[in-house]
Amino acid sequence: MGAISPSRMSFGVLFLLLAFCIFCEIALAQDGGITRHYKFNIQMAKVTRLCHTKSMVTVNGKFPGPRIVAREGDRLLIEVVNNVPNNISIHWHGIRQLRSGWADGPAYITQCPIQTGQSYVYNFTVVGQRGTLFWHAHISWLRSTVYGPLIILPKKGVPYPFAKPYKEVPIIFGEWYNGDPEAIINQAMQTGGGPNVSDAYTINGLPGPLYNCSSAKDTFKLKVKPGKTYLLRLINAALNEDLFFSIANHSLTVVEADAIYVKPFQSDIVLLTPGQTTNLLLETKSQSPSANFLMAVSPYVTGLATFDNSTAAGILEYEIPSKSHHGNKRLPLFKPTLPAVNDTSFATNFTSKIRSLASPQYPANVPQNVDKHFFFTVGLGTSPCDHQNKSSCQGPNGTRFSASVNNVSFVQPNTALLQAHHSGQSNGVYSPDFPISPLHWFNYTGTPPNNTMVSNGTKVVVLPFNTSVEVIMQDTSILGAESHPLHLHGFNFFVVGQGFGNFDPKQDPKNFNLVDPIERNTVGVPPGGWVAIRFLADNPGVWFMHCHLEIHTSWGLKMAWLVLDGKLPNQKLLPPPKDLPKC
Repeated sequence: MGAISPSRMSFGVLFLLLAFCIFCEIALAQDGGITRHYKFNIQMAKVTRLCHTKSMVTVNGKFPGPRIVAREGDRLLIEVVNNVPNNISIHWHGIRQLRSGWADGPAYITQCPIQTGQSYVYNFTVVGQRGTLFWHAHISWLRSTVYGPLIILPKKGVPYPFAKPYKEVPIIFGEWYNGDPEAIINQAMQTGGGPNVSDAYTINGLPGPLYNCSSAKDTFKLKVKPGKTYLLRLINAALNEDLFFSIANHSLTVVEADAIYVKPFQSDIVLLTPGQTTNLLLETKSQSPSANFLMAVSPYVTGLATFDNSTAAGILEYEIPSKSHHGNKRLPLFKPTLPAVNDTSFATNFTSKIRSLASPQYPANVPQNVDKHFFFTVGLGTSPCDHQNKSSCQGPNGTRFSASVNNVSFVQPNTALLQAHHSGQSNGVYSPDFPISPLHWFNYTGTPPNNTMVSNGTKVVVLPFNTSVEVIMQDTSILGAESHPLHLHGFNFFVVGQGFGNFDPKQDPKNFNLVDPIERNTVGVPPGGWVAIRFLADNPGVWFMHCHLEIHTSWGLKMAWLVLDGKLPNQKLLPPPKDLPKC
């Protein structure tokens, strides 16, 4: 045999190297995901509901907006182009945004808003998450019309930890205002009083048949086959109300909450606060029942303010066999029985059933030891009236409604906190002295104090990287006990305990669940009670925490955590993108 020439050998080596590189790229794509591109055109569109037609802010002319679908490990590049007079920013609710805080979205926290005629590309990777989340506008009250599902599928080849569904259906709850929500909140902020309430709740943007002047085409219909399993991906995108959901004559199995798998349990009724998501398995009846069934949504309300006491409904329809005689017959319609609007007992029992799966594949990594403890009071208060004539202020006793955490009502800065921190120009933008506990103790759930005034400031809590944190969030009854859905950006947290009355630091921690507590991004602080959460501050950046009742956020029930960079390169915030909007 003759010797192989050097040229032929080098060509063979190059071929092998090329093949190996292609193999590595394919393997990396399979393991690390792919890049998915979306474009959001923020534009005005005319929409009609309840016989009212109005022009409103939308994404791509759709209400609700388009569905984002990705797999765990995928990178998302979402270009947002602002074609409306309003400033805009988009939040990817529940996404961890590991080292990508520039893409988180809350206006004046991680970015300046996108101004008219400008654009911004949100660039982030989905790391270690799968399930149902959603996206929404995060400036003023534009969330009322700018929202949509964000669905993260498991990596290819990784099954759900429950029976594979026949079909998956996103169901997103919202509110419909005949008027302009921006005008409503502007008026409320000027008068200091409560805002006008919504005119209807919606299911996938449709109010349903229980409202006046709501036609059949304004009803969401889910057509199902007998003997099948459907995965319903529920999202509460409503501005200001916790919502009950039920389907007449059908039991539901809860399998996920806030994109975290949970120990499955059955429930005829589920409850979601604004900002929460819940995945349900719906087992349809083995044979077509020759009937239709309402799926209904109604509010759970604990405060003293007025609210929209109405019910949105969709229709569950079974496919009728072609040989059936019921083709043209009007089928009976069954309605579910929903809890009373103030049924805190149901709310408490339901939330207590939600536990993390805590399996070897999906562990519940609860911080067992705590580096820093915080005690936050959350609730409503008052501010002095701006006007000389106090009678023009529509809050309590001639004051303005306010809301606060540890009596600090957050003042929105003119520069984004993250930009100020990263550039080292925080002086005059925020101060790093947010109180770790209330400055003045009182009986938080008893007789309110005489002084209901709040203080004002732009303050943050500074945390070293990898600090384990415990926060007790205590509701106050200053202006009435009320449930507050608190949402934390940048992290999931474990709900290790909750109860009613004032938190007892000696007795209550003895009952904390440190084995399989639910891991969430949004939790309802019980009315007249408290909730305990734990999280690991392993994500550098500035992270918003606020009540997801939009009116309470407008009134100042919000604060921010500043997590410093760690020592290693992969523990540092990435630099800001070149197209980051300017204030």
